[in-house]
Amino acid sequence: MLEIALYIVPVPIGNLDDITIRAIKILQEVEVLACEDTRSTSKLLNLLGIKAKRLLSYHNYNEKNSAQGIVNLVEAGKTVALVCDAGYPGISDPAYRVVRECTSRNVKIIALPGPSSILPALVASGLGTDSFVFLGFPPQKKSRNTFIENAMNQKTTVVLFESSHRIEKLISRINEIDPERNLCLAKEISKLNEQYFRGNAITILECLKEKNAKKGEFTLIIDRTK
Repeated sequence: MLEIALYIVPVPIGNLDDITIRAIKILQEVEVLACEDTRSTSKLLNLLGIKAKRLLSYHNYNEKNSAQGIVNLVEAGKTVALVCDAGYPGISDPAYRVVRECTSRNVKIIALPGPSSILPALVASGLGTDSFVFLGFPPQKKSRNTFIENAMNQKTTVVLFESSHRIEKLISRINEIDPERNLCLAKEISKLNEQYFRGNAITILECLKEKNAKKGEFTLIIDRTK
C-alpha cells in the first residue's frame, strides 16, 4: 500500500521503454493523477495497460487554485501522483507550483528518478559535465538578448531548451557573440529521429539546413566561457 504523499512521477520523453518499473507501480496504485494535460496522460495509461484513474489538470492560468486543490486531496488522505506530458514534472512546466504548495503545508513529497532530456544531452555532448547550469527556455521577446549573453558568459557548461521555430535564430545569435564556442545541439532525445549536432555555431547552422533538421524538440549544450 502506498504512503499518503504527493508522488512526482517522470514519464517517457520518447521511447516508452524508458519508464521505470517503480513509476508503473505508482501509476497503477495511486488514487489520483494530477496532469499537465489529461488527454496525454490518458494515452500513456492506455499504452501501459493501466485502468483509468481520476485525472485532474493543473494549468498556468489557474495555478493557485489547482495547486491548492491537489494538496487538499493529499491532506484528505488520498495518494496523488504528479505527471507532465513528457519527462520530469516541474522542469519547464507549472508542476513546481504544486510542489511548492506541498512544502508550504508540510505535505510529504516522494520524487522518483526518471526520464529527462537534460542529462542524456549533456553526457553525450562531449562537453564538460563536472559543473553545469540549466537555464530552461530563452524568453521569446523581452530580455532575450540579455538571456543569451548571460548564458554565453557562464563559467560552467550551460544546458537550455529551445523551440523548433526559434532554434536557428538562437544559434545565429550565439555565432555573433562567439563564433568559436563549442556547442552540442541534441534533437528528439529518446525518439526515433534522435540526432546530435556538434561543433561551433556555423557548423550547427549548416546541419540545420538538412531536410527536416529543424523539426522536433531541442536541447542545446553550450561550452563554458574560457
